[in-house]
Amino acid sequence: MNKGQENPMREIKLEKVILNIGGVGEKLEKGEILLKTVSGKKPIKVKATKRIPTWNVRPGLEVGIKVTLRGEDALKMVKRLLPAVDNILKEKQIQPNCFSFGIHEYIEIPGMEYIREVGIMGFEVTVVFTRAGKSVEKKKVKRGKSHRLTVSREEIENYLVTNFKTEIVKKKRKNVEEKE
Repeated sequence: MNKGQENPMREIKLEKVILNIGGVGEKLEKGEILLKTVSGKKPIKVKATKRIPTWNVRPGLEVGIKVTLRGEDALKMVKRLLPAVDNILKEKQIQPNCFSFGIHEYIEIPGMEYIREVGIMGFEVTVVFTRAGKSVEKKKVKRGKSHRLTVSREEIENYLVTNFKTEIVKKKRKNVEEKE
């Protein structure tokens, strides 16, 4: 490998985009209509696995709805949804391997019309990144030394800035001198 070439195995890829809405009853029905309209795919319902008495949650209760997009559909969805938040993300919204953001009202998405049956509603978006060879890490057979397959925050920030022209807002830290 030449010194000028970069290792193709270190290249990051957009693995999937997950759109989800949490709620029960009527909110789930409205959420299903919304996610089907936004993504063009059929959403699936998420059931609770634990019992939480204070929230009246029991195992088997439908508590959310989600859609997972992969490949070209995922890339198109990110390009469509980032303008809804003005292509601005906070530093704390970016974690290793993924970033997440919420859309408060779906009508903020460019080109989306108001849906009477749904009303005003929002949803969460999670974008997951991976590297080539990630499936090797998941195999049980011959599990050895872990590869450096985690996609760092800095790599995700660079990807967002170069591919989507996204602005990353850094957390402001107060100096000790200002307090005195």
